[in-house]
Amino acid sequence: MFEKQDYSTPSLDNSRLSLRADCESCFGLCCVSLPFAASVDFAMDKDAGKPCQNLREEFRCGVHDSLRERGFRGCTVYDCFGAGQQVSQFTYNGRDWRQAPESAKQMFEVFPIMRQLHELLWYLSEALALQPAQALHDSIREALGETQRLTRLRPASLMNLDVAAHRANVNSLLMQTSELVREDARRRHKGPLKQRKGLGRGVDLIGANLKGADLRYANLRGAYLIAADLRGADLRVCDLIGADFRDTDLRGADLTSCLFLTQFQLNAAKGNADTKLPPSFARPDHWSA
Repeated sequence: MFEKQDYSTPSLDNSRLSLRADCESCFGLCCVSLPFAASVDFAMDKDAGKPCQNLREEFRCGVHDSLRERGFRGCTVYDCFGAGQQVSQFTYNGRDWRQAPESAKQMFEVFPIMRQLHELLWYLSEALALQPAQALHDSIREALGETQRLTRLRPASLMNLDVAAHRANVNSLLMQTSELVREDARRRHKGPLKQRKGLGRGVDLIGANLKGADLRYANLRGAYLIAADLRGADLRVCDLIGADFRDTDLRGADLTSCLFLTQFQLNAAKGNADTKLPPSFARPDHWSA
């Protein structure tokens, strides 16, 4: 049997409060900064830096309640990890791009950089709450503090930031964390473990039939799980950082103690009331009952 372990600390939810999108405090940055192309996710083309036709003067979406019905499924999936309000209220001191059009272009370019930093804060906050990785906690705290410092840089400094290099350094810590936590879980496991073939970092599982699969302790970092069938699968203590969950069927799956999950991934997937989620995540509105 699987010996249930609580790998997180009660402080994790609180440490992530600022990493949740607060659209009321944002200047509609994702609706302007990001480009999209007409597809199954978007009903039209839009260039980067151009306001979406549905964006109102007060920076709210005019069709928010019917995005999926109108062909804007991609908008319901997106999550900025709180970068929108950080850029709007801190980096630009609450002065929006309509009030200060001379800063608009720079603001729209700063936003994706800030989103990357906030995503790293999300992962590092989780890593710091994972007790089996305690040997790395000092290094994780240092990386967390440095990432937080970077989010407070002024716009020009953010524009010159080598985000890729910083991500690489953080990613090394996250990989070490994952190995420690998954190895600890394997040691605590009671009973035989099934051998899983064909799994690993970046594996192509597009459309794969993994219904009811035992994926505990697996490394699925960056895996392509697009339209895969994971109904009833066990994903506890499975590393899911960067895994592509577009249209992945998670109905009845158990993700209660998976590693490095994001709301963005859940929003892109299909699920239902039987999908077991970690306590800090919201069940997407479009999931079935």
